[in-house]
Amino acid sequence: MNMPNEKVMTLSGGGIDDVVPSSTAAKQTFKLISSMYATTGVIYILAKAVFRVVPIALEPWQGGIALSSTQIGAYIATCLFFAYAEGYKGFQLKFTPLVVSRALTLNASSPIHHLLFAPAYAMGLFHATRKRMTVSWGVTLGVGGIVAAVKRLSYPYRNIIDAGVVVGLTWGAASIFIQYINAVISGLKSSVDPALPKKK
Repeated sequence: MNMPNEKVMTLSGGGIDDVVPSSTAAKQTFKLISSMYATTGVIYILAKAVFRVVPIALEPWQGGIALSSTQIGAYIATCLFFAYAEGYKGFQLKFTPLVVSRALTLNASSPIHHLLFAPAYAMGLFHATRKRMTVSWGVTLGVGGIVAAVKRLSYPYRNIIDAGVVVGLTWGAASIFIQYINAVISGLKSSVDPALPKKK
């Protein structure tokens, strides 16, 4: 016998609407969990990249060949540049609001693959406008190309650039966390366009 206000636990229509109780509280809880998975997944991707390059960025200060005054200046300037260009303008003002907004569109009616690959969905890598997907994939592949090129640089130039990358990505991860928490406090809402494709 089915309990009141509950649906039969079967999968249908590509989503899991029929698994989640029909109460508003249950749907909000599901939305919270799915959006949290999406945003924390993106944060994890950024954090993993940060931890991978931190040792290289800190090498000049941990027994590596001492930097000259000019190189120290370049190190600081690179960190400041990445903080502004990548962290503030790239993440905080553009990418982060998109990630949070798209994460908040996930709910019990969302197709299963949107939920399973929620971090990629939140990043706009699929089920987005053509422009959004072009930008998201372009940035992703572009960053991969830059990383491959930076790896070929010699000491201390690679270390200097990696220091900037650490600052930019850390800023980005922090901005996603903060903006998502703000969205949760405001009732799981966002005024930012999630760049979803138009329904046919």
